[in-house]
Amino acid sequence: MEREVGRVVHFFDRIAVAVVELTQGLERGDQVAFRGPRTDFQQQVDSMQIDHQEVARGKKGEQIALKVRERARKGDRVYRVEG
Repeated sequence: MEREVGRVVHFFDRIAVAVVELTQGLERGDQVAFRGPRTDFQQQVDSMQIDHQEVARGKKGEQIALKVRERARKGDRVYRVEG
């Protein structure tokens, strides 16, 4: 089961980092899926930053930077994979 937790608002391709605006909380260690018209991959949240500071969790309304394994695109939806 997947629950939407945010949207990609920016992607830095040189460093493979997606900036996600959260609509729900997210924690390091969560499994997430990135979904969009040309995006479809899953990964574990290994690195999460807010204002260049490593954090263990992000709260609803915050913008977090996530290191990603594949290209994400602005507007892609981010889901927490549960179960």
